[in-house]
Amino acid sequence: MSEKSELLLALEQIEKDKKIKKEDILAVVENALVSAYKKHVGKNVNVEAKVNQETGEMAAYVIKTVAKDVVNPLLEISVSDAKKLGGSAEPGAEVKIPLDTQDFSRIAAQTAKQVIVQKIRESERDSLYDEMKEKVGQIVNGVIYRVANKNIIVDLGKTEAILPASEQVFKEKFNLGQHIRAVIIKVEKNAKGSGTVLSRASTELVRKLFELEVPEIYEKVVEIVNVVREPGMRTKVSVISHNPKVDPVGACVGVKGARVKPIIDELRGERIDLVPFSVDPAKYIAGALSPAKVISVAILSEADKQAEVTVADDMLSLAIGKNGHNVRLAAKLTGWHIDVKSEGQKKQANEEKAERQTSALEELEGVGEKTIDILVQAGFSDIEKLAALNVEDLTTLPGIGPKTAEKIIEAAKKKIS
Repeated sequence: MSEKSELLLALEQIEKDKKIKKEDILAVVENALVSAYKKHVGKNVNVEAKVNQETGEMAAYVIKTVAKDVVNPLLEISVSDAKKLGGSAEPGAEVKIPLDTQDFSRIAAQTAKQVIVQKIRESERDSLYDEMKEKVGQIVNGVIYRVANKNIIVDLGKTEAILPASEQVFKEKFNLGQHIRAVIIKVEKNAKGSGTVLSRASTELVRKLFELEVPEIYEKVVEIVNVVREPGMRTKVSVISHNPKVDPVGACVGVKGARVKPIIDELRGERIDLVPFSVDPAKYIAGALSPAKVISVAILSEADKQAEVTVADDMLSLAIGKNGHNVRLAAKLTGWHIDVKSEGQKKQANEEKAERQTSALEELEGVGEKTIDILVQAGFSDIEKLAALNVEDLTTLPGIGPKTAEKIIEAAKKKIS
């Protein structure tokens, strides 16, 4: 069996095993053969090389232009010499001069080997990139084997990945050789095949951990609506059940915390609040402020998504959280602006408001203290609004007759005039 046919058979096997097209390798081999010949005779020489895809036989030619007077022997051929080769000998015509391909055998073998190795590496890099690209958003296990500029380099087996300082949790410390779990957040092509970026700080890590630990989430019986996180401090996860018989929070917690505990352990003790999702914003907000107990939620503006929450005095610091992280996370989870007040603060604010309202009404001529109390309790404390009322509007209030109502309205009009 000839060397050429052995080469062809080898290429066919590589095409089958490595999914590299034989035509692609042969094209590179042909280009390499041309380059190799030009190194010996000059880069400006016109050389053509072909490898038969069926037999593996090689043919190579130097292409020269027919000239009456040869000036450059590397590029031109005389009319008489062209006639000896047969074909057109007209000046200006191109002539292909066959080369002895035996001289190319060694070059062909070396080039083919180099090209094959190169193609295999490229194919494996592309394959690895495609494989890792499909794993974006998944949790992977690896071993820490190097730290460079605060970035942790992780061995994933087939490839390495980087856990940048920006994707690390400030409280976590790792050692060389230690096993680590992280989520893949990005994959880019590089010289090694894939630049895989990991994260320990991403909310996606929490989401995937719950999918692994809670079958109902994996089976889509329970759905994670939103995840917000301050890595190393606290995470809030809102969940909803698509089966009325399944409690979403209970399913995530598990019996005696059996399901949520491994997640907390993986996050090195990070607190996790599981919140039942509700289309009722007041309910959702109240749950989002867990572990604080909420007394009431007042929706101040649906359009601007502003709410005021009242908690017991001893719950205020818990509701707000250290450095405000609890109320901040609750706001991110629900998408609402949340103002938290204690009962004492609310009472004081109401008293101050009532006092301001009373002070304004006390300036109305001929309106007594008892009447002012009735107006304040009924919500009629704005003098401009009082001036715009009809007598009938005020006579609906207990203790205010037509004459008193008329006196109040006239006094209000006089005050704003």
